[in-house]
Amino acid sequence: MALTPAECTKFRPAGPGSRVALVAPASPFARDDFDRGVAELRRLGFDPVWDDRIFDRQAFVAGSAASRAAELQQALTRPDVDAVIAVRGGYGSLHTLGALDPAAIRRRRTAFVGYSDVTSVHAYLGRMIGLASVHGPMVDGRLAHGTAAYDVHTFLGSLSTEPLGELSPPGLEVVKPGEVRGPLVGGTLTQLTGLLGTPFDSSPPAGHVLFIDEVGERPYRLHRLLTQWRLAGRLASAAGLVFGQLPRCDEPGGGVTAADMVREVAQEFPGPVLLGFPSGHTTTPTTPMLSIPLGVAVRLIATGRPALVFEEAAARA
Repeated sequence: MALTPAECTKFRPAGPGSRVALVAPASPFARDDFDRGVAELRRLGFDPVWDDRIFDRQAFVAGSAASRAAELQQALTRPDVDAVIAVRGGYGSLHTLGALDPAAIRRRRTAFVGYSDVTSVHAYLGRMIGLASVHGPMVDGRLAHGTAAYDVHTFLGSLSTEPLGELSPPGLEVVKPGEVRGPLVGGTLTQLTGLLGTPFDSSPPAGHVLFIDEVGERPYRLHRLLTQWRLAGRLASAAGLVFGQLPRCDEPGGGVTAADMVREVAQEFPGPVLLGFPSGHTTTPTTPMLSIPLGVAVRLIATGRPALVFEEAAARA
């Protein structure tokens, strides 16, 4: 069972001057984008390091499952590293989970940052360790494009010992009104659904706030996934829902939109629902994504000026 906010294990803080390890637990990436992302981290004052195994290629993944797992385990437990940042998502992070050592990762308390396919790693850290993590920018898709693609304030703030406080980005829409408080969990819906029934199923505590991100899934596919969650009893355990911007999820021609699907789901959901929170996949590749810590207590405000209010930090010394 995942831990409650009071029991959530905080990671060690990181910031300018910290050494960060870069990992590729999923798909391969372009070297030019990697180099630009490394340069951006150095501009922020970080000291990025990596194992050359991240440049391995095996079909559609960045090397063998054993190699990717060893690389991730080593990065999360290195004594000289304060945070681990994924290079990109795509596919493959799930392959690494069975080979990780939760006791060693728990002892080190290293921050992990990423989104998309590495939702599997976030779920593992929450389910197996109760360790907070950061739904934040990766090297290839965000950091490589500079501050037009990610929000520096929330990226650095999510890794610090101070709560982020209120985030009320433009375009955030109230689909169903209300206000709730609970631990924030979630990530990319397809990845979370792929964990159902496995030993790494996140099974968060009742009363959580569920953040749902997705990209390129048509409305009927999103509806099918959320129907599976409803039938599995997972939506019933959530106090509130926060959907991302759901880019490229409308039907071609716009006859049925992802927003239509969210509104239909909200009719049967008893708690408040927000739509359009820009974390993870955003409506254009260069829309700055907000970083948000997972595992910490938040207030979901779906009245008047909608917001997520982060009441605690994910880091402690």
